[in-house]
Amino acid sequence: MTVNIDFETEKRLDLDFDKIIREIIEAAIDYEKCPYECEVSVLITDNAGIQEINKEQREIDAPTDVLSFPMLTYRHPADFEDIDEEDLSLFNPDTGELLLGDIVLNQDRIESQAREYGHAERRELAFLVAHSMLHLFGYDHMVDTERLEMERRQREILEGKGYTR
Repeated sequence: MTVNIDFETEKRLDLDFDKIIREIIEAAIDYEKCPYECEVSVLITDNAGIQEINKEQREIDAPTDVLSFPMLTYRHPADFEDIDEEDLSLFNPDTGELLLGDIVLNQDRIESQAREYGHAERRELAFLVAHSMLHLFGYDHMVDTERLEMERRQREILEGKGYTR
């Protein structure tokens, strides 16, 4: 598993970003029983940085807490049967790892939402990474049944690693 983590902010929360991000990414990959070694890129930014990305990529001129940019399209979430192993664009040519996609985290929101929801910043970071990983596996929350399924999976991933409210 390769996790590329980049910061584009000078201010940093007092969190072990590397450990938490890698732990939750690995837990999500294991939870979804992905049969491949995987690669994920993570960018940590702030309100202004994520607003700019949100505007460019989604035409929404507002900050958000996390953005997910999946590299794969699934017929059904986490259905790895459709992955064409001959399609070299899906795999890193140097490592052979499946390219899952990119995650953009807003550390300003990690800080404020942790306060708002009454839990630790480390739990909020873990939650946003789990949430985003499920998007990279094709899950969404546009309708209630999908939302409830995604919430259950997030909760199980987080609880499995000891991240509770």
